[in-house]
Amino acid sequence: MIIKGNILNVFTDEIYPGEIEIEHGIIQSIKEVNKDFNDIIVPGFIDAHIHIESSMVTPSRFAEIALKHGTTSVVADPHEIANVMGVEGIDYMVNDAKHTPLKFYFSAPSCVPTTKYETSGAEIDSEIIDNLLSRPEFVSLGEVMDYYGVINENKNIISKIEVAKKHGKPIDGHAPLLSGKNLQKYVKHGISTDHESTTKREAEEKRRMGMKIMIREGSESHTLEELIHSNGEFIVSDDLRADDLIQGHLDKCLRKAIDFGMDPFEAIRLVTLNPAEHYNLNAGSISPGKCADLVFINNLEDFKVKRVIINGNTIFKKQKLLYRAKPKPLATTLHITPKKPEDFDLKAKNPSCKSATVNVITVQDNTIITGRSSAKLNIDKGIIKPSVFEDVLKISVVERYGGNTIANGFVKGYGIKNGAIASSVSHDSHNIITVGTNSKYMARATNNIIENKGGIAAISNNDKLDLPLPIAGLMSDKPVADVAKNSTELNELVHKMGCDLRSPFTTLSFMALSVVPSLKITNKGLFDVDANKFINVVQHED
Repeated sequence: MIIKGNILNVFTDEIYPGEIEIEHGIIQSIKEVNKDFNDIIVPGFIDAHIHIESSMVTPSRFAEIALKHGTTSVVADPHEIANVMGVEGIDYMVNDAKHTPLKFYFSAPSCVPTTKYETSGAEIDSEIIDNLLSRPEFVSLGEVMDYYGVINENKNIISKIEVAKKHGKPIDGHAPLLSGKNLQKYVKHGISTDHESTTKREAEEKRRMGMKIMIREGSESHTLEELIHSNGEFIVSDDLRADDLIQGHLDKCLRKAIDFGMDPFEAIRLVTLNPAEHYNLNAGSISPGKCADLVFINNLEDFKVKRVIINGNTIFKKQKLLYRAKPKPLATTLHITPKKPEDFDLKAKNPSCKSATVNVITVQDNTIITGRSSAKLNIDKGIIKPSVFEDVLKISVVERYGGNTIANGFVKGYGIKNGAIASSVSHDSHNIITVGTNSKYMARATNNIIENKGGIAAISNNDKLDLPLPIAGLMSDKPVADVAKNSTELNELVHKMGCDLRSPFTTLSFMALSVVPSLKITNKGLFDVDANKFINVVQHED
């Protein structure tokens, strides 16, 4: 097979007319020719760090859309479903991915459970990590989120790192705001990447330590503009909702990077050559011996994808995708009884008191890092009441794995005036999390999730919408377009309820993530990430 076009060379920053000879899916040779071509041929795009589960669709459904945007490979960390179902969930992702032309590589989840501060559905030890990294689909140890464990030489996490070194696989990092001596303690164990930097200064310090910076541009965290000149090595999406995936994947990130002033050749390397070399993938460049994973684009500004070739086979051309997903079902993992409104009440220790000063989680748009504040709330009939007027709402986490534990607290920044939202997508253990103006709405939203065997839901005094996610309570087997439409309608309803957050459910999903500063809530209680300990919701009662 001979492929012709203007070839982009990621090694020399050249574009020249040429012919690519392909045999058995492998590039054999490249010949420069004296002809005129319209399109530019670039290496297939590689997302070096993504959680497919966050798109709320299966890998095969994800591929149906990502392929159209020029994505030919992803390095997926399945730690979301691993925290829910362990190896059984990981195997589901791998097997579903095998039936797609898109190349799925996987990281072995290093932190299942992520920490001891929440209840998860599984545990993955170093022996399982050893088995996973022996399989050809697994190219790295997944992001080491338990940075406290690494810093303090916890044997459990250190043993997993040693297993990765034994297999010669890179070790992905997760070190939000980590600095100074603690950062050096973390890096000395061979952790080589980080996708949590939010400022150029933070990225520069990590780069000085030898870490490779992943510039994250997903649905919740947008750091491309801030880190555009930080000499990052990768552009990744990390978490990408279905309704954002419909609009674009790495092609969209490339357009943004160029708009923000990045050299287009450099930008392309961040999603081709760099991830391929780091994870030892036979891709990333148009050169002899590499897999013929090629993308035809119109120019280096629009990055409009016109044709996609994987292993020499045309997968997408003339706006037609020559592939259709057929995802398989998966049994539910929600073992939980219906809830009553009183389950979501936060009772005062002294019912005779009239008010209580409480610790409050504060959320901001476009970041998974939370702040903290305090609020003085009224006590009515022994129950501490939220203040809709001050935007101090109730937040609760309901354990889904049979224990039926519930933790209640308060959150500021959602702006909901009447109603509640709930989700079985809450990183990383994915217990049910809900925010609302009162316990009645929160119980209704939670019970909707239980009835659907997982999903997201919004309930107000006038409306009710939901999106079932029956596959591990994380994913739908429906097409991305259907999930995106449903998700968009849910977000619109929540905005009507008074919420100004761009992605209220994505933001909600990170409120239980006890490894990202500053204040979070798990099914075991209110957690101070900076101090690495639980704290009381109530400071004092008056």
